[in-house]
Amino acid sequence: MDGPHPELNPRVRGLTPSATVAINEHSDALRASGRDIIKFGLGQSPFPVPEPVADALRRHAHEKDYLPVSGLPALREAVARFHDRRDGLSGRSEAEVLVGPGSKELIFLLQMAYAGELVIPNPAWVSYAPQARIVGRTVHRLDTDRADGWRLTPDALDAHCCAAPDRPRILILNYPSNPTGMTLDGDRLAALAAVARAHRMVVVSDEIYGGVHHGGGHTSLSRYYPEGTILSGGISKWCGAGGWRLGTFFFPPEMRWLQDAMTAVASETYTSVSAPIQHAAVTAFQEDPRIEDYLARSRRVLAALGTWCAARLRDVGAHCETPEGAFYLFPDFSDLAHRLNARGITSGQALCTQLLDDTGVATLPGVDFGRPEDELTVRLAYVDFDGATALEAARADAQMDEAWLRAWCPRVVDGIERMCGWLSAE
Repeated sequence: MDGPHPELNPRVRGLTPSATVAINEHSDALRASGRDIIKFGLGQSPFPVPEPVADALRRHAHEKDYLPVSGLPALREAVARFHDRRDGLSGRSEAEVLVGPGSKELIFLLQMAYAGELVIPNPAWVSYAPQARIVGRTVHRLDTDRADGWRLTPDALDAHCCAAPDRPRILILNYPSNPTGMTLDGDRLAALAAVARAHRMVVVSDEIYGGVHHGGGHTSLSRYYPEGTILSGGISKWCGAGGWRLGTFFFPPEMRWLQDAMTAVASETYTSVSAPIQHAAVTAFQEDPRIEDYLARSRRVLAALGTWCAARLRDVGAHCETPEGAFYLFPDFSDLAHRLNARGITSGQALCTQLLDDTGVATLPGVDFGRPEDELTVRLAYVDFDGATALEAARADAQMDEAWLRAWCPRVVDGIERMCGWLSAE
């Protein structure tokens, strides 16, 4: 039966599939039809799962029992020790870790369990706001400035909180950022933490890309606001295991009440995460020089590729920051508006649609991340390359110049050049 269905929950009426998932499926369908599509839509790590972790999964394929709702004890211990080593969170224990089927699901459970409005920077990852809508939460997007790398400012956060000081709030802070590729330094984190503490905010520090900070210098907000920060992580981005669906929340002991509530909801929904995946993930979070080498080479590839892509886009008139982490760019083509408007392109969505039709390059408009419809911003994930071969070529003495990128990341180079040629056309 076509048409509206009043039987649907009003909170999901008109809800469409996640933009990142939809563009990936659309790109695959176009490829299957015979088109040569450069996939810059879905932010999936191009690198293989590290061999020690993949081998651990093979060894544990026979595991079949339901595991504790909070997660395999050995995994929770490994996660706690991981954050001790990387983030300096000493004195914390596995009792403060909750394992879920992806950090995305854990963020959703948090919004279900905590009755507060959601506060996110603008732009922000596509699923935070729809999740809030599904559970009936109010969403407030705090604007950022492209001149400041689209970073949230303490003043903007404080002004919003002061307008209604007694309102409970969740702030989700994702960095290195999807969609911008930018990160936050210690001074900015300390200032944001001071505001969050003053207003007693619950903060989810979504640090899923912390392992792919290009300089290896990621700093956790938990260092500055330990009592109010839930550290969100997982193995999808730095460990190349997005399809394994395993995420983690690390709670401060002061939030045990919230952790317990989320665990209760988890017990009534997904019960527990796949047993073989949890056993294998123990290896991912343990100290291993092979994984450290994998990460070092991954960062070198992403840094070199992101720097080259951003420079090429700037060459044709885009405003595009050089990414500091993850594998995203968020170019703004507003300075080319006169040229694009003459071609009938007056919105980010129209830009992405025409770009895909004319060049086969699949991207997402800024509006999907909260930006205004008429803003000519685009998010692209520069991940359409063979990560396994690129890692092999990324030796310590490898000169990662343009020739190297053309040899080992040819589809990304081709996609950016298609974009630049299309943007430069009269």
